[in-house]
Amino acid sequence: MTYPFLKGHGTENDFVLLPDHDGSVHGDLSAERVRALCDRRAGIGADGVLRVVRSSGSPLVAERPLSLARDREAHPTPEWFMDYRNADGSVAEMCGNGIRVFAQHLYVEGLVPADEPARIATRDGVKTVTRHGDLLRADLGPATILGDTLVSVDDRSWRAIHVTMGNPHAVVMVDDLAEAGRLCDEPTYDVVRYPDGVNVEFVARLGADHLAMRVHERGSGETRSCGTGACAAAVAAAPEGPGRWRVDVPGGTLEVTRDEEGRVHLGGPALIVACGETDL
Repeated sequence: MTYPFLKGHGTENDFVLLPDHDGSVHGDLSAERVRALCDRRAGIGADGVLRVVRSSGSPLVAERPLSLARDREAHPTPEWFMDYRNADGSVAEMCGNGIRVFAQHLYVEGLVPADEPARIATRDGVKTVTRHGDLLRADLGPATILGDTLVSVDDRSWRAIHVTMGNPHAVVMVDDLAEAGRLCDEPTYDVVRYPDGVNVEFVARLGADHLAMRVHERGSGETRSCGTGACAAAVAAAPEGPGRWRVDVPGGTLEVTRDEEGRVHLGGPALIVACGETDL
């Protein structure tokens, strides 16, 4: 039996999308299957999997009402739910590049009118994505700084700033991104603070509102980009208030803004580059 899939990316943070609108095909999406799909040698290859399902077809939305999410003003429940999994099969609360790719798919397929915002349910609540020409902009809600922590790579350790964007981040400010080394292995971190793992960002200042970033994503390794990580980097670099930042990542450039109310918005490209069928 084969299943339809799409391949997309946002600043080269790439994803396999599985259209499963009524939740009948991939409702039992296993970690083993996610790993097979994301395998870059034997599978399609990706940093993660986005299952595209109607909220009415997702047991998660029924079991965990979205009114419990951080964005309590988002009503009614959106039609679409983004079921996101990391490349190792683990479940993640949010994905900033992924939600733009997810929204791009909804727009391309006419599932959301081209001139309307796409409201999308996630494990971190309801997010809104809007189109601005070739770019998409996602309102990811407020960020929270939760103090300092420590991360290590090989024999080096750094103070990191613990930021939550719905998913956890440890942001290390460095003079040169090369300080992080090859990032082949997962950095060492406080497992008590991060029992489900953490995204670790290494961030260098290139100017007052200009950052460069590398990231080791939990469950995926070093990736070409991380949208929520770019947001966490901007918040950690300028915790005092609102602003606009350019964040350069190996896969391109993202724009992060934070408004007077503390809401963080992520802007950048999102592309669907392939479609087909798979028996994985």
